[in-house]
Amino acid sequence: MRVISRKKLKQAASLHAELATSLDAWYRIAKKAEWASMADLRVTWSSADIFGECTIFNIKGNKYRLIAWINYRTKKIFIRNVLTHAEYTKGGWKNDCSSR
Repeated sequence: MRVISRKKLKQAASLHAELATSLDAWYRIAKKAEWASMADLRVTWSSADIFGECTIFNIKGNKYRLIAWINYRTKKIFIRNVLTHAEYTKGGWKNDCSSR
């Protein structure tokens, strides 16, 4: 898969130092993945969930959420947000996940 863009991961890691290792691990796994569907993705991340057109990943023991839009056909992952659990709960990110 091609992850677009790693910049958002690095920005989140700079804001939350404890997150750097977990985001790097997520990136390395996602980059090597050959996901063709959500079912394939859940083999790797069983806790991943869907909201609208976004996939939600629990990161660092559910303390953070990585929100991405995945195009399985083109093998691209578009990072929308990396949020703390508290930020995620507020729900402002949901507008990014509406139908394209």
